[in-house]
Amino acid sequence: MRRARTWFLALALLTHAIGAASAQDMPAATAPAVPVAPVVLVKIDGAIGPATADHLHRALALAAKLKAQLTVLQIDTPGGLDASMRSIIKDILASPVPVATYVAPNGARAASAGTYILYASHIAAMAPASNLGAATPVAIGLPTPGGQPDNPLPRAPEPRPASAAGPGPPAAEHAADAMTAKRVGDAAAYIRSLAQLRGRNAEWAEKAVREAVSLSSQEALKSNVVDLVARDVPDLLRQVNGRKIVLASGTLRLATSGVQVVEVEADWRTRFLSVITDPSLALILMLVGIYGLLFEFSNPGFVLPGVVGGISLLLALFALQMLPVNYAGLALILLGVAFLIAEAFLPTFGALGVGGIVAFGFGAVLLIDGDVPGFGIPKSLIALLSAASGAFILGVAGMAAKARRRPVVNLLDGSPALLGATGELIEFSGGEGWALIRGEHWKVRGASDLQAGRQVRVTRVPGGALEVAADAADFTTGVPS
Repeated sequence: MRRARTWFLALALLTHAIGAASAQDMPAATAPAVPVAPVVLVKIDGAIGPATADHLHRALALAAKLKAQLTVLQIDTPGGLDASMRSIIKDILASPVPVATYVAPNGARAASAGTYILYASHIAAMAPASNLGAATPVAIGLPTPGGQPDNPLPRAPEPRPASAAGPGPPAAEHAADAMTAKRVGDAAAYIRSLAQLRGRNAEWAEKAVREAVSLSSQEALKSNVVDLVARDVPDLLRQVNGRKIVLASGTLRLATSGVQVVEVEADWRTRFLSVITDPSLALILMLVGIYGLLFEFSNPGFVLPGVVGGISLLLALFALQMLPVNYAGLALILLGVAFLIAEAFLPTFGALGVGGIVAFGFGAVLLIDGDVPGFGIPKSLIALLSAASGAFILGVAGMAAKARRRPVVNLLDGSPALLGATGELIEFSGGEGWALIRGEHWKVRGASDLQAGRQVRVTRVPGGALEVAADAADFTTGVPS
C-alpha cells in the first residue's frame, strides 16, 4: 500500500513537470483579436455638382454604417456650384465619422469650392505638388449694365472730388457693386467661420475669398492652412495614426496604422446624375424633346418621336432644376425655338427664322454662367445647335414651299385638282392675298375689288399663286357676283 502511494506520487510529480515544460515551449494563448474599424476612401475628380454631393452623402452614410474611424475625401477639383458645396459641408459637419480631405494626387488642386470643403474637414492634407485657393464666388446671372460679367471681387466706388459737377454713377452700377460686395462678404464670413471651427488660418481664408489668392502645399503647411503633407493615402494614414479628433460625441483617437481601406466608387446613380447635369447635354436633351414632340403632334401615329421627345424633355427639365439656371436665358431659348417653329408654318420670308436663331443663341449663352468651373456651355456647341436648328426649320419650310409651288393634279387624268375649287379669302389687298382652300392656305391673285371674307373660285392653276374670281354662289353678300 505504501509502495503504491509512492508510485502514484512520483507519477503525479512527473506529469506536472512534463506539463510545465510543455507550457514553456508553447506560446501563450491570446484573447480574440478585436477588429479595427476601417477607413473609407472617396475620390472626387472634377467639378463639384449635384452628382458629387449625392455621392459623398451616401459615402458618409456608409462610413457611419460600417462604424469607420475615418473617411478620406481625396479631391482634385477646379471648383463648382455653391449649393452643392454647401450641401457637402453640411454633411461633413454632421458626420459622426471624422473626415480628412486630401488634395491629391501630385498636381491636383482644391480651387474655389474645394477650398471651403478643405477648411470644413476635421483633417486637411495635401500632396507635395498640389495647390488650393482662388475661392472668390462667381456670379450667376445677367451681365452688368456695362456689358461685362459681374465683377466677382468687391469694389468700392471711386471717390469723386467735392467740386465735381454732374450726377453720380448710375443707380444700376451702385446696385451691381452692392450685390457683388454682399456676395463676397457672405462667402468670406462663411469660410472664416469654418477656419475658426477647425483652428486654421482664418486671415488667409478670407484673403483667398476677397483676393482670389492661392497657396502651394508647403506654403499651406507653413501658414497653418493644412495639417500635413502626405505622398499618398498610406502615408496620410501613417501620419494621422494616434491623432485625437474632437467630435460631437467625444474625442476619438485614430488607429490607422495598417488599417483596411474601403474605397467607395461612384455607382450608376452618381454617373447618371453626372452625365445629365452637364449643361451641354441638358440643352441638347431639351431641343430633342421639343422637336420630337413637335414632330409627333404634326404627324400623329409615328409614336417613336413622341416617346423619345417626352423622355428627353423630362430629363432636361430634371437636369435644369438641379443647375443654377438663368430664367431669362431659358425664356430666350424657348422663344427662339417658338420662332423657328413658326417660320415653318407662317409666310414670314425668314424674319421669324433669323429672329429665332438669334434668340436661341443669346439664350444659350445666358442659360448658365460660363465662369462656373466645369458648368459652362461651349460657344462652339451653341453655334452648332443654332445652325442645326435653323437649317432644320428652314429645310422644312423650303420643302413646304416647293410642295406648295408644285401643281396639284388628279391622279386619274392629270388635270389640276384645284381647278374650280372654292374657298374663302383670308386677306386680300392690291390684287394679291391668301385664301383658305380645301383646308390649306394658298397665295392667290385676282381682281382688285375682292375683299377678305368673300367666297372665291379657282379659275387657273399656273403653278405659283392661284388665280381666283368671285364665286357666283357667294352668300356673304347674298348677291350673285
